[in-house]
Amino acid sequence: MLAQKVASIKDSVFNFNMFLKAYRWKLRQFKPKVLVFYENRKFIIKSAENAYELEQALNLRYEVFYKEVLNKRAILQIDIDSFDLICDHLIIIDKKSEKVIGTYRFISSTYSEVFYSETEFSIDNLKRATGNKLELGRACVHKDYRTGIGIALLWKGLSEYMKKVDAQYLFGCSSVNTTNTFEIGLLYKYLKELYFSPEELRVYPNEKNKIRQFDLYLNAIGDISSQIERIEELIPALLRGYLKAGSKVCGEPALDWKFGCADFFTILDLERMNKLHEKKYNNKEKFQP
Repeated sequence: MLAQKVASIKDSVFNFNMFLKAYRWKLRQFKPKVLVFYENRKFIIKSAENAYELEQALNLRYEVFYKEVLNKRAILQIDIDSFDLICDHLIIIDKKSEKVIGTYRFISSTYSEVFYSETEFSIDNLKRATGNKLELGRACVHKDYRTGIGIALLWKGLSEYMKKVDAQYLFGCSSVNTTNTFEIGLLYKYLKELYFSPEELRVYPNEKNKIRQFDLYLNAIGDISSQIERIEELIPALLRGYLKAGSKVCGEPALDWKFGCADFFTILDLERMNKLHEKKYNNKEKFQP
């Protein structure tokens, strides 16, 4: 019996070591597509350029998405999926500690025809639209840097990146940390009224990610005017930032079973946003004394 247990342990150690070698080998294959770099007194914002920098980003994602959000543990202490090696990864480095304290994942249509969003949504309408598309995802900031500066730095890096790929559309899954159908329904009705996209950019949850009988829940909720304060509290900072920038919500949310949240597909048409800003600026100039 003891010999069998020892043999089983040895097999487990062997399998883990083989998995670890394969993982390390995969990371060594990573190469960035687009390089961005910005520096201020305290931080560096840049593209991850090698396996070491990418692994730091994956470690941070594990700390945030697994340990904080899901309260789960994993042996390798990383958050990685099949898309990570085809993405670019923006990282924020604290110059004092030399640690990665923020990260953002980008997939540009210049380099890929497949996107993470397609694991949850049918996005054929968006893929047919003309213009370069840039998918945003896996944004997170270390808990010690969530004073507003972390998200501001991610936006700065995003701004530099989207210029380099000449993006017209920014899109992605904006996660809301709830699976409560009543709360999801409240938020959906609110977003549909104020931030819904044009029909030609509408997306649809895949069958496995649909909220069953969602229409019935929406009808049961009825008027939401008395729930605005509760709804506002449900909107995470990143989604709030997208909406303020002019993003639209493209349809019903999907359930992300892995991370236990609801994902709202959001899109920002940069050409339309620039025209609105230009019009606003011109109006200000026009009425100046």
